[in-house]
Amino acid sequence: MVWVELVVVLGMIVVGARLGGLGLGMMGGLGVALLAFLFGDNPASPPIDVMLMIAAVITAASSLQAAGGMDYLVDLAEVALRRYPPAITFVAPFVAYFFTLFAGTGHVAYAILPVISEVSLDAGVRPERPLSISVIASQQAITASPISAATVALVGLLSGSGVTLGGLMAVCIPSTLVGITVGAVVASRLGKDLKDDPVYQRRLASGELHVHRGEARPPATNRAKLSVVLFLLAAIAIVLFGSFPALRPTYVVNGKAEQMAMAEAIEMVMLSTAALIVLLCGANVEEVSKGSVFRAGMQAVIAIFGVAWMGDTFFQANAAVIQKPLEALVRSAPWIFVLALFAMSILLYSQAATVRTLMPLGLSIGLSGGQLVGAFPAVNGYFFIPNYPTLVAAINFDRTGSTGIGKYLLNHSFMLPGLVATFTAVFVGLLLQKLVLQ
Repeated sequence: MVWVELVVVLGMIVVGARLGGLGLGMMGGLGVALLAFLFGDNPASPPIDVMLMIAAVITAASSLQAAGGMDYLVDLAEVALRRYPPAITFVAPFVAYFFTLFAGTGHVAYAILPVISEVSLDAGVRPERPLSISVIASQQAITASPISAATVALVGLLSGSGVTLGGLMAVCIPSTLVGITVGAVVASRLGKDLKDDPVYQRRLASGELHVHRGEARPPATNRAKLSVVLFLLAAIAIVLFGSFPALRPTYVVNGKAEQMAMAEAIEMVMLSTAALIVLLCGANVEEVSKGSVFRAGMQAVIAIFGVAWMGDTFFQANAAVIQKPLEALVRSAPWIFVLALFAMSILLYSQAATVRTLMPLGLSIGLSGGQLVGAFPAVNGYFFIPNYPTLVAAINFDRTGSTGIGKYLLNHSFMLPGLVATFTAVFVGLLLQKLVLQ
């Protein structure tokens, strides 16, 4: 029976991923209904804390966007990219990385991809090289950002294992930075130079390629700059609350001392930041809900709602059958769990949903919190099939035609830099966690 249920769960994930957007959450909900009514499984509790934390973070990030803070960050990124154009293959991924690290979502990469493409073309650098690794870097940073949905989800799951947010960042920031550095070296060797590229030369000769610069944005207002400061302070506050639990207040409940949970601290800080940005920086509340960050973030919340609920229901109902064989398998070959995370992220198109689906299983079969942190970058696998929006956007922004999908689908521009960056980050992370978290 467990195999039939597994087929149902995987079927819901595959169909949901193909539907995209809210489809993953919807199919997850259908999966829970089938498990409960058809197979008699007791539904697990929905991941309410994770959903509320992500919703609070997305509200603050969307307020930042509505106040003009995101545009100001793009201006700063463009300045960095234009300082030394020939080195853009190595500069661009770090700009994309820190952009995402600060914003907590990889979708902010859309704003800098056209800048990367333009600067590389002006410098005579094959745009495929910086674009491919920059897209990968923008996703790697999600597993290092203190305010990303995936990190928030993992911190919540590991709250009882002694792993703090500071400890997680101490492992994941250096490991992912090493990963994208090695990935950039690989990306710098992709394809032919533009002068030898037949597609580029054909487009150049036909007049398809002409200088077209985006419209200049007006200078950032003081309110936009203040919104960035407020958001940065919120991120710092979350890191401090997560790294030093004593900073969180303690209350007496039914005669027992209870400390404020990290989930509650994140929710309070981010919602308060959103309120301050609206009150002090002139962000329009209606515009907050219309921005691209809010739409993408809320889709992630619904996806996690459905798919994590379905995964928890399946694993809890079949723990006795699944746990022992998996525990023996993972103990004999720990890398199998890393591959499972990578494969699940390909199916789910969401780091946070992958965390909520598989990380509890990792804890249940005896993996330590440190090992799960070290393996965390493995959830960045959805570059594997080149239909994720940031990959498609990068392809479309490259007017030279150098960035693209190969004849065999999987031989696309992002595959080699993505594989190298992801598994280098995991390797370094698993080594670092032994030094930092044990």
